[in-house]
Amino acid sequence: MKGILNINKDSGLTSAAVVAKVRRILGTRAVGHMGTLDPQGTGVLIIGVGKATRLFDFYLKKDKQYIADFDFGYTTDTLDGDGIITDKTDVIPTKAALVKALKGLVGELDQIPPQYSAKSIGGVRAYELARKGLTADVKPAKIRVDKFELIGQKSPTKYTFKIDCTSGTYIRSLCRDLAFAVGSLGCMTSIHRTRSGEFKDTDAVTVEQLETLKDNALISVEQALKKIPRIDFDLEFYQKISNGVRIETKKQIEPFTVYCNNELFGIGNSSDGKLKITTFLKD
Repeated sequence: MKGILNINKDSGLTSAAVVAKVRRILGTRAVGHMGTLDPQGTGVLIIGVGKATRLFDFYLKKDKQYIADFDFGYTTDTLDGDGIITDKTDVIPTKAALVKALKGLVGELDQIPPQYSAKSIGGVRAYELARKGLTADVKPAKIRVDKFELIGQKSPTKYTFKIDCTSGTYIRSLCRDLAFAVGSLGCMTSIHRTRSGEFKDTDAVTVEQLETLKDNALISVEQALKKIPRIDFDLEFYQKISNGVRIETKKQIEPFTVYCNNELFGIGNSSDGKLKITTFLKD
């Protein structure tokens, strides 16, 4: 069994809990998610099955799109609705002020992750330190926000935003920074991942649907990687590629999928003029 699952995660489930459910449903331990989604978050959670779990690094780096609600006038220790309120303010931004401030949060940014995050601090997760009442020395991380749009208003204090960003972006931190830019405080009260790379929520299946579909919901690795440039090698190289021998190739594009005899071997590159399979996927 090998392939990709595009799961539409329900709120209240951790990414690890979804993986556990998928393992039970499919009857295999070889299951892993390709980038976590907060427990309160919903939407696209990419899961690899079998050798497709080797695509973790490949999919983890994919750009994401989110729709999130930000409530202004208070903040919490976790920067989301699951936390404890730590501060309040009477300053509630106007729609015009928010739209103006959004311009300063698009592009390459140095973002400080939340104290309650999975960032590793000296080998310890930041959230583990925060739960002990300790303040983690969380360093800024380079991120990129391609789009940050205000798309609706749900109450005098709550607005809905659409964000296109790189992997590793904390939407809770964007809420905090946007609130700061307008002289207020903010808290992310909901988040839905609409897209992860080329996978969209409109094509995703719920865990409940997976109970019925089982492995029929699997997207083949070949289908999942079809948008990557493909290089086909002659049959004479089949054994060499199978044995990891680095054969010469003039192709300089990367990454690309490596095929021989119409069989997918994996993802490779040829930066030094020789084929190197970086992610081996063949059975």
